[in-house]
Amino acid sequence: MGNRQLHDNQHPDRPARQLFITSLTALGVVYGDIGTSPLYALRECFHGSHALPLTPDNVLGVLSLIFWALTLIISVKYLTFLMRADNRGEGGILAMLALLIPADRLSHNQRRLLLPLGLFGAAFLYGDGAITPAISVLSAVEGLKIAAPALEGVVRPLTLAILVALFLFQKRGTTKIGLIFGPTMAVWFVTLAVLGISGILQAPQVLGALSPHHAFRLFVANGRLAFFVLGAVFLVVTGGEALYADMGHFGPRPIRLAWFALVLPALLLNYFGQGALLLVRPAETSEPFFHLAPGWALYPLVLLATVATIIASQAVISGAFSLTRQAIQLGYSPRLRLVQTSSEEIGQVYCPAVNNGLMLTTLALVIGFGSSTNLAGAYGVAVTTTMVITTVLVFFLMVKHWNWPPAIAATLAALFLAVDLPFFGANLLKIGHGGWFPLIAGGAIFIIMTTWHRGRAELRSTLQGAGESLPAFIAALADDSPHRVQGTAVFMTGQTEGTPPILRHHLAHNQVLHEQVIILTVMTNDQPRVPAAERVEVTLLPLGFARVLVRYGFMQNPHVPVALRECEPHGLAVDFEHITYYLSRERIIAPHRGPVLLNWREKLFALLNRNTLNATAFFNLPPEQVVELGQQVEI
Repeated sequence: MGNRQLHDNQHPDRPARQLFITSLTALGVVYGDIGTSPLYALRECFHGSHALPLTPDNVLGVLSLIFWALTLIISVKYLTFLMRADNRGEGGILAMLALLIPADRLSHNQRRLLLPLGLFGAAFLYGDGAITPAISVLSAVEGLKIAAPALEGVVRPLTLAILVALFLFQKRGTTKIGLIFGPTMAVWFVTLAVLGISGILQAPQVLGALSPHHAFRLFVANGRLAFFVLGAVFLVVTGGEALYADMGHFGPRPIRLAWFALVLPALLLNYFGQGALLLVRPAETSEPFFHLAPGWALYPLVLLATVATIIASQAVISGAFSLTRQAIQLGYSPRLRLVQTSSEEIGQVYCPAVNNGLMLTTLALVIGFGSSTNLAGAYGVAVTTTMVITTVLVFFLMVKHWNWPPAIAATLAALFLAVDLPFFGANLLKIGHGGWFPLIAGGAIFIIMTTWHRGRAELRSTLQGAGESLPAFIAALADDSPHRVQGTAVFMTGQTEGTPPILRHHLAHNQVLHEQVIILTVMTNDQPRVPAAERVEVTLLPLGFARVLVRYGFMQNPHVPVALRECEPHGLAVDFEHITYYLSRERIIAPHRGPVLLNWREKLFALLNRNTLNATAFFNLPPEQVVELGQQVEI
């Protein structure tokens, strides 16, 4: 210990250097989405079907709304407060839900309210994962129209080509290319600031928009139209929920440092620079961002913007993969194939099914909507809904877990909702202009999540109800022992008690048992990761039987053979050369009476159950040592 302290004392700048490197890396993962909003956010306030009249007062009013939205929602709500609401370092709505739902002090009615709310908020993030790449890359490529109007015809095909390449690259992982994400985004934010300063110098009076009275005057002068514009203003904070979800990768301190030292100043300078440009050159409402640059810099700027939007899209896509793993481990999604793309970063995972689904949806959005202006109508509904749900969940977290006085928790939640709800209401007005898409997409994902969770619960209940206690089963074997053969049999079951139906099924049909019989259950805890020392729990039983409970966190992928090796210190040695894993494959059949699930949901669950990833692959079992036994089950 003394040598380590001396070594650290010889390098007093090491913590500061590490903080700088981590903050730089966070730029590429955390702030990609919010960092590319200047491409289209301010433009949508003065361009489109619900555009404000371009007057000096309206420009100052919109800039004031942008400033206070970034300050109150990102700086105060997320960075100052919500980052304290972590689940052992992990953030995001599912991590918060996992922390909240098991609380003993939650009533049954509260649990029934919060669980659907949290799942609904998580489901909406998949819609955001499709819209973000579409609107970001499309808005960047549209800059070509400013540099060369004759290139307008290639904007959509080029966007589609870039998006296809982006999604096809996902299977390779982001370890190597991730090394350039942070520095590239640092160049992007510096560019935003330089362009913004050049614009502000043309009309320094825009700095007066820091005063909130300009925002109030905007509503007084424009009434209902100003409320419509809130939906466009909200585009400047659409990366807030992703920022919270990415907390586990970097920790709160580097994320806060990157925001206050670079991201926030760069964003504000650029938005205010665009506002100054509109005051001086009102005809440039179609693309104020690109008009900030001199003519010679347009092509390099389009290239840099395209790279920045690809990085922003990468972060959202990776977030969808991580969200899927959490949903699978928490029991809200069928098993899907997950590929760990990095041996060093546990958070880097690739899900082919989700990747392909997002790719097809994103391409369809680009083709169907055609322009980033049209896509802006669909963007924001999902994120603002999730933000409102997050505020509701954090209120219960304050009261139930942090033991705050309800009056203080309610006051703080009310202040957050006072900001969230107007944006939520304004975005609901977008439903007829594309906002229907994230509602439909989120609703479909929500139905799948709840159907799977309820169906698996009913399936477990049915299987467990038909069983007998394991001690009684072993006692019966002592009286009438079957033939025992060399080796180890591992019976995988979701039950933590009783005799697994697959074990009874195997014995009834084969009339034989192995010398060593392990009944193994994999469980997911309500924490991100379970240390290896706490992974396994072994109970040794008579006649060579043992029950093993293996626990993982919702950010971990199960690996049963490795877990069995960890059983040796607990007195259970396994011969892996003579081991057979027995798995059950249930076929859901229609009940003769009184279905627990509605008929259509029962059919949906049966479909999901048939197409879920084979347990052999999910639990990392060696295929040549696996035996599957099928059984029909009514639920």
